[in-house]
Amino acid sequence: MSSVAGKVYRVVGPVVEAEEVISLRMLDMVEVGEDHLIGEVVRIKADRAFIQVYEDTTSLSAGDLIYTQGTPLYVELGPGLLGNIYDGIQRPLEVIREKEGFYIQKGVHIEALDRKKKWHLLPRRKTGDDIKGGEALGEVKETSLITHKILIGPVVSGSLKWVAPEGDYSLSEKIAVVTQNGVDVDIFMYQRWPVRRLRPYGERLGVNEPLITGQRVIDTLFPVAKGGCVAIPGGFGTGKTVVQHQIAKWSDAEIVLFVGCGERGNEMTDVLLNFPKLIDPRTGRPLSERTIFIANTSNMPVAAREASIYTGITIAEYYRDMGYNVALMADSTSRWAEALRELSGRLEEMPLEEGFPAYLPSRLAEFYERAGKVRTLNNESGSITIIASVSPPGGDFSEPVTSHTKRFIRCFWALDRDLANARHYPSIGWTESYSEYLDDIKKWWHDKISAEWLELRYTIMELLQKEQKLLQVVKLVGPEVLPQTQRLILETCYIFKNAFLQQNAFDKVDTYSSAKKQFLMLESIIAFYRACEGLVKKGIAVNEIKILPVYQELMRMKTDYTEDDLDKLEKMPGNVNEALKELDF
Repeated sequence: MSSVAGKVYRVVGPVVEAEEVISLRMLDMVEVGEDHLIGEVVRIKADRAFIQVYEDTTSLSAGDLIYTQGTPLYVELGPGLLGNIYDGIQRPLEVIREKEGFYIQKGVHIEALDRKKKWHLLPRRKTGDDIKGGEALGEVKETSLITHKILIGPVVSGSLKWVAPEGDYSLSEKIAVVTQNGVDVDIFMYQRWPVRRLRPYGERLGVNEPLITGQRVIDTLFPVAKGGCVAIPGGFGTGKTVVQHQIAKWSDAEIVLFVGCGERGNEMTDVLLNFPKLIDPRTGRPLSERTIFIANTSNMPVAAREASIYTGITIAEYYRDMGYNVALMADSTSRWAEALRELSGRLEEMPLEEGFPAYLPSRLAEFYERAGKVRTLNNESGSITIIASVSPPGGDFSEPVTSHTKRFIRCFWALDRDLANARHYPSIGWTESYSEYLDDIKKWWHDKISAEWLELRYTIMELLQKEQKLLQVVKLVGPEVLPQTQRLILETCYIFKNAFLQQNAFDKVDTYSSAKKQFLMLESIIAFYRACEGLVKKGIAVNEIKILPVYQELMRMKTDYTEDDLDKLEKMPGNVNEALKELDF
């Protein structure tokens, strides 16, 4: 039951100052005014409390009552999350549309999870068993792709006094009773967890497996490990959202959370319209069956934008605790940081660089540190990979959000404006981008794909670096003055950039490349370079090589060879060598 905790003293945009405060604590969730607008206590000073309200505050006036249940802002975790669309404070938008229409009315309170829907429970523990916090009591089939493990809350431990038999139960029905320190605790299929508190785990593990995204420039040049963090900075129109869409569609993460934080509504609409139509290539089932959306667009209250990131990461931790590999797409952290800046200004805090609050770096660190690969309390391995876009004004990577983000991540996919203008997508530049996960995942590539992967990757990166220096000369005097060995470097890099790095998201063959296909394509290009290197030293001109049919075969291999034709693609390096022998003398 809610109790009166104070009165509204003044309203400054989304920030409400309360007076006559009774028993409020930091980060307590409150309801403000007659409409019971949801808010959160962010500062307490003497008998005053400052509340950031997650809804439109235009109806509030001085003297309105403030209510509290004495709990922090939380999310509901249980079966029914997958395939759902929530706002920043976990209100189901589809249910709101059915009940209220296309616009969210003030003070709408709808439970995040359907209390009436029945789920078929398969108990995995029996009466009399000892059970610890975080362990699985049973499981339900949430979708055809995902088995949802019913976890005991992390703070509950004891002996199972009673366990419900196998059958169909709603979330409001009790499924077990745990005796903890002589007190009986009722267990339901859902639990609540404060969004700003990390969910506990057994131990943090080292990352050792790449998140295969199907995007060649990522997996081959700048890979991210499962449990890692990556930032995607880029100016307007460089393709940040499309890169995240592609990863959400094609990555081998078992659960995908897409958080649209302050982005344009039409972008989020595109995601919500397209995802139900997409089919998981591994299972043949709709991708939405393993996806959760949090839509907090730019026209929604700014305070809820700040909460949406925490809502997303808490849900991700819940599925991680079941032993799943989760990919969290945050689009974009710049809009989240702007919400922090606006709320900080309303609270009259001292601004620092570009008006951002002094705690911006610590908030970014808190968010990215919740990623990782862990041993769960249920003794399973799970991971959260954070893929966050950054929208620096004017594409300036030295601005505060981008520069502070780089301190807490190990992978950086810098989107290049020149590549985007040239319609080269994904427009991830190979000069400013980097990945520090190579040493962590090289064993996976060695064991699963080929022992030569790392060597070939270093070879092509070395050629790209040489090309950058040669292009400066070409701009001054033209390519004709370069020796044939250097023109070969330019030609090889041209093939690599156009036949490998450039990828068409709308082509049914080219939209996704498996790790095996990526390696075979890279191997073919390096085989071409090494064979041509010998020919050039014997006096063969690069222009003579370009007219050979094998050159065009290399340029077309990304679309000519499907995932079912990899046995044919394996022969490509040999075919390249045989074709080039025609010029040998």
